Amino acid sequence: MSKRILAIHFSQTGQLTDILSNLTAPLTQAGHSVEFVRVEPQEAFPFPWTGKSFFAVMPDCVTELPAKIKPFQLKETNYDLIIFGYQAWFLSPSTTANAILCHPSVMQVLADTPVVTVTGARNMWIMAMERIKEKIKSAGGLLKGNIALTDNHANFVSFITIFYWMFAGKKDRYLSIFPKPGVADEDIAGCSEFGKTINQVLESRNWDDLQPLLISQKAVQVKYRLMFIERKAKKIFKVWAGIITKKKNRTPWLVAFKYYLIIALFVAAPIILTVDAIFFKPFLKKRISQQMKYYSGVN
Repeated sequence: MSKRILAIHFSQTGQLTDILSNLTAPLTQAGHSVEFVRVEPQEAFPFPWTGKSFFAVMPDCVTELPAKIKPFQLKETNYDLIIFGYQAWFLSPSTTANAILCHPSVMQVLADTPVVTVTGARNMWIMAMERIKEKIKSAGGLLKGNIALTDNHANFVSFITIFYWMFAGKKDRYLSIFPKPGVADEDIAGCSEFGKTINQVLESRNWDDLQPLLISQKAVQVKYRLMFIERKAKKIFKVWAGIITKKKNRTPWLVAFKYYLIIALFVAAPIILTVDAIFFKPFLKKRISQQMKYYSGVN
């Protein structure tokens, strides 16, 4: 029997659109009705970004201020499955992702409906996903699956390539030396395998099987070093956002935050991780394992 599926998202570069297109292809091929909605902000974010415009969105992301979005209508009043695509900006859901989850029509259809979340990130998505979990739960949605695709190159390498993509607007090999930025093409294409798994569970209605199956397919992988950094940095980002939102002239504070971020990433983080690896991590293996299992799941 054909199921009604809503695949809703915002994508600035088109990467998340490609991910969702490949993910939902097996569902369409199985005869299900997939309503594909790409939400747009009223004022488009610049692409390529400028340094000023990029860091200017940080306070609104961290304080979870929804963007103003263009009107859209959903064709149905209820669905058998909702696939929600989002992006993590500054360890938080993007302002447009927040706006989608706050939209009355979306909140209405979320109630009592199975949900699968999907993101394409550089490498840090855990703290943003924690907020997404809470928002879906508060709307009465039933979070059953999560897929997190990332750039699998080293942190330093992906930092350079993602900024090249964002500020030059080119998704090619920087200096013909570095790898292509973003989620790898083969990983985007491979989303169709996750779509087959979702279709299997959709038809069986055994929703509690979905996330374990996705984890077995490596649709989501939690890396300890990144998890550790995110948990620490999220608290600091909130402090910065709280200070900056109170300032009439945000520019100098955003510049200060930019340099803080660079120093934190390339100087402070390696030192903190080294201290943790020597003095704490060896004695907290059970707790760390529990944390990684939790972030891999959807509870």
